[in-house]
Amino acid sequence: MLLDTLTLRVALAVVDVTLLLLFYFITYRRTRSAYSGWWSSALLLFFVGNAAYLLDGTVYQVWANPFGNVALVGGAASVWAGARSLRAPVPKAWQLAVGPAITAVASVLDNPATNIWSGGPAYLFFMGALIGLGCRELLVLDRDYSRVHRVLALSAGVLSLFYIGRVIAFLADGPEGPVFLAVFGSVPTTLLSTLLLVMASFAMTDLSHEQQTQDLRARATVDGLTGLLNRTAFVSLAEDELRRLKWTRTSSSLILADLDHFKSINDEFGHAAGDTALQAFAAACTSVVRSTDLVGRYGGEEFIILLPGVTPETASGIAADISRRMMMEKSGVIPRLPTVSYGIAAVPAGRVDLQELVTSADEALYRAKSLGRNRSVLATSLEDKSA
Repeated sequence: MLLDTLTLRVALAVVDVTLLLLFYFITYRRTRSAYSGWWSSALLLFFVGNAAYLLDGTVYQVWANPFGNVALVGGAASVWAGARSLRAPVPKAWQLAVGPAITAVASVLDNPATNIWSGGPAYLFFMGALIGLGCRELLVLDRDYSRVHRVLALSAGVLSLFYIGRVIAFLADGPEGPVFLAVFGSVPTTLLSTLLLVMASFAMTDLSHEQQTQDLRARATVDGLTGLLNRTAFVSLAEDELRRLKWTRTSSSLILADLDHFKSINDEFGHAAGDTALQAFAAACTSVVRSTDLVGRYGGEEFIILLPGVTPETASGIAADISRRMMMEKSGVIPRLPTVSYGIAAVPAGRVDLQELVTSADEALYRAKSLGRNRSVLATSLEDKSA
């Protein structure tokens, strides 16, 4: 027995609401990940949109059909936002609203009381485009990000291409044309959507847990105030880098930096001013050093920087650039930012003892402070100490 469109839409609506309840209560409430939140929103909007289509052919079609179009396009926008949240900030609200807004206008102006395909080209185009953008976001993730994001990208890509095919056939053949009805009509679309929704929801449960794990891993390695590496993460990465540099016989430099008279800033202007100073120094470091350098908050107002392939003299110039950049920062929280003292240790080719390097840089930092602060001092060479 062949299933008619109404029966398939009822079945799809049931699948939507079932997946929504399962995904929300089992995955979202457990992980609270941004991705699972956006996917829950997408499932809700898909359910609302498909439910609205059940009113086609009734007196309520005049508002239900445009409403269904807008809800489904909004669900596609949520798919894009969710995929984007895995690697970057989600699109702005107005970017997410463009597709639904244009679809709403096109649907309202296209005789929705009598035309069940009112706003059809806009609806089909934005479904394909927004799901396609979601596919792109999943494809540009690192290959090792998760076990399932490539499968999700494939599913999204298939659905996006299907909707692009629908809009082309709609414009070329019309909604009553044989090609559109046989390949891209409501029956094949509902069947394909049901299959891909079920596959995607199970895969997205795994991906939501992966996003939560990635977030916890980031929190474990990043200092919450400055956004730099925390001490534990810096030490681990620096030791790995020193081992790599040993094999390449590459000399480098290690900088230990300390904000001058930091305690007096907290005492005079409050801890908010101290936090601002720490953030200003972190921002200055980030803007000056290379992406291959390691920068971390070593403790309190002390920071540490590993510069592979950089001589101590060049490192001294980098320290000066950081201080100049920091002095350019303006803040309404603190009237003046503190100066910074630096101790710089050369990393001889073949040395891998990080603690020995830190001790050498710390001795140089102490001399910088005893000489009046606001300067950098080069440490005595480790090779000279060994002689």
